[in-house]
Amino acid sequence: MQFTTPLKSNSIKMMLIGSGELGKEVVLEAARLGIETIAVDSYPNAPAHLVANKSYVVNMKDKEELLEVIRREKPTYILPEIEALSIEALLQAQNEGFYVIPNAQAVQKTMNRKNIREFAAKELGVKTSKYLFVKDLEGLQKATEILGLPCVVKPVMSSSGHGQSVIKEAHEIQRAWEKAKEARGDASELIVEEFIKFDYEITLLTVRNDTQTIFCEPIGHIQEDGDYVLSWQPMVMSEIALKKAQEIAKKVTDGLGGRGLFGVEFFIKGDEVYFSELSPRPHDTGMVTLITQSQSEFALHVRAVLNLPLDFTFYGEGASGAYKSVSKSISPTLDIPQSAFSKNSFVRVFGKPNSHAGRRMAVALVLDEVENAKKKAREIALSIKE
Repeated sequence: MQFTTPLKSNSIKMMLIGSGELGKEVVLEAARLGIETIAVDSYPNAPAHLVANKSYVVNMKDKEELLEVIRREKPTYILPEIEALSIEALLQAQNEGFYVIPNAQAVQKTMNRKNIREFAAKELGVKTSKYLFVKDLEGLQKATEILGLPCVVKPVMSSSGHGQSVIKEAHEIQRAWEKAKEARGDASELIVEEFIKFDYEITLLTVRNDTQTIFCEPIGHIQEDGDYVLSWQPMVMSEIALKKAQEIAKKVTDGLGGRGLFGVEFFIKGDEVYFSELSPRPHDTGMVTLITQSQSEFALHVRAVLNLPLDFTFYGEGASGAYKSVSKSISPTLDIPQSAFSKNSFVRVFGKPNSHAGRRMAVALVLDEVENAKKKAREIALSIKE
């Protein structure tokens, strides 16, 4: 493959639609290969804006605004990094010959929980939990009667767990409805899922280019309020369950097509595997790969986009612990202990322009036997002060 230099007439260009902490790492990996990077988001000084060659602030849901910047920059590849964007703009851009990763139709299916769940369950016949879609409070109440309690409620479109809740008792239905409707994204319809009494859940990072599909070691994770706070790799699981997860992940990603890394989420109960969700881009729980692999999920994503070989070395067990802000500030400051930076641990600070309670601002990364790594990652995250 021929590589180029940024800001030249013949530059290979990657445009990120969404420029948070995951996009920032993608930009850094692309930059290492001489790729020109353009970061687009809805607010100034987003993390990827700080490291990209060019940056833009647009209304991500406005078709014409998004198309205008795409047509102006003429990127070689367009990498959607969030769900809250104008899918009409991506479909139009693809029709005009721009290369959307993995493809605009896959983004359309996966940005909405209804689309991807019905694609997986009905079109591909993949095993999932029972589910219903509702549009009003009365429908939610009926769904809880049909599916039983507890059950899980999510907006059809939201990121990082926003708007998700578990209804354990009938009196919680009203609050779950309100929480879902307050979420950023599309809450015009909700998915109500049967609560699977799973043993654990995993993210299986699945990477495909034009000739191969590979899998990273399974990632275990813990969520609080639907948002990841701790992940580790590898998650110990039976060979039977792992093989089933890999088969399902390949079936779904083959069905979607295109190049790139996919974060495929599963619930595991014994040797039974239930497909949950999929993101056609690097996954927040996959930040652990920044310390466990020779090629992180971000590097693998860039390699897949460029149709490069996908080989990598797994260094060993490790964990990541998210730090979430506890205060509101327009000039965030993180006080991180010196001990967080050792031969087998470090912290990545995202550089977000402001903070508010619950906003993810940094991640602690530890390379060690899983249980030790989990413990230390949480300790580091908890030791950070503002």
